Amino acid sequence: MDMRQSPSGQIIQSLKGYHAFVPYALPPKFEWNTRLVNSLSRADFLLGKLAREGSRLPNPHLLIRPFITREAVLSSKIEGTEATLGEILAADAGAHVNQNADALQEVQNYIRALDYGLKRLAALPLSLRLIKEIHAHLMEGVRGTHATPGAFRTSENWIGLPGCTLHTAKFVPPPPEHLMDSLGKFEDFLHDRSLPPLIHMALCHYQFEAIHPFLDGNGRIGRLLITLLLIEQNILPLPLLYLSAFFEATRNEYYKQLYNVTLKGSWHEWFTYFLNGIAVQSEDVLSRTERINALLTQWKMDLARGSSQVLIDMVQLLAVNPYFTINKVAKDLKISYSTAQRGVQKLEDAAIIKKTRNNKRDKVYCAIDLLNILEEPTRINADIYA
Repeated sequence: MDMRQSPSGQIIQSLKGYHAFVPYALPPKFEWNTRLVNSLSRADFLLGKLAREGSRLPNPHLLIRPFITREAVLSSKIEGTEATLGEILAADAGAHVNQNADALQEVQNYIRALDYGLKRLAALPLSLRLIKEIHAHLMEGVRGTHATPGAFRTSENWIGLPGCTLHTAKFVPPPPEHLMDSLGKFEDFLHDRSLPPLIHMALCHYQFEAIHPFLDGNGRIGRLLITLLLIEQNILPLPLLYLSAFFEATRNEYYKQLYNVTLKGSWHEWFTYFLNGIAVQSEDVLSRTERINALLTQWKMDLARGSSQVLIDMVQLLAVNPYFTINKVAKDLKISYSTAQRGVQKLEDAAIIKKTRNNKRDKVYCAIDLLNILEEPTRINADIYA
């Protein structure tokens, strides 16, 4: 099919002579059908369940951190960054890991960008201004710093096979002279509340990727926006749900669905795919949080007889990061090194943690059972697209 026949936008000739795609303003015209209604109903139900049960968890604020880290790892992985969740958590605990420093920095920047966006939402609505601020944090000091962190592009970018040009690329987003008009209409739609929130989010994610307003970091910012919209629209009380795990597990389908909207306006298929992601990840997060809390509860019970509050606090720290060193425990709990050392020894004796590095100084420990829950891949049902 020729993209010039797309109902989602138009092919225009830029001032420099190449052809580019400019998406039409949102929302598009689409008809509700039974499959779409059922997909939305299922996603709404499971997301509501996550909102209710997530807010009742005994330590939801502690659990946010490893899930944000997992999101950062998987969103960055889609863009080719190879750092693993275990490596990021170990590095955060102060361990030396055999990973490219740039890869670690990119994932850590994603965490900082998301943290910044969540905090700024208290004072600033989701807007082009906030998106640029988040991008500045995402791209600071990493590959792509040439791509003007925090500024929309003033030159063209494109998507295609390595070595392709503007004239051979699979997709060329709006040229610079059309960019701000497209972004202005996108910002207007960000504040539109005429559609169900999850449909609105699916539309926003597609449109942002179609506009591709930055020279680098568009995929990560587009996925990050989903989480910010869930919080801004009060769909979730806490940022527990992230879609990058679903997108990464179904990466080929993710790209296919985005491209098919551009090529032939297949909104129903994109909505169904996106809503399936919401449903899958809602169930996934509930399962992981329940198992993590069950582990923490069991460990506290195992340590209950004669244990000190320091020991219980150390178990709580494992919810934030299953890796730690004695120095980090002492610093985080504001206790002496010797007290932290005795506590770590008791956790090791109870088989809750074990050494992962045999350094003579500042040994690194990990609660392997907890890490396994965080690292296990997202489970995708075989009939997810049925």
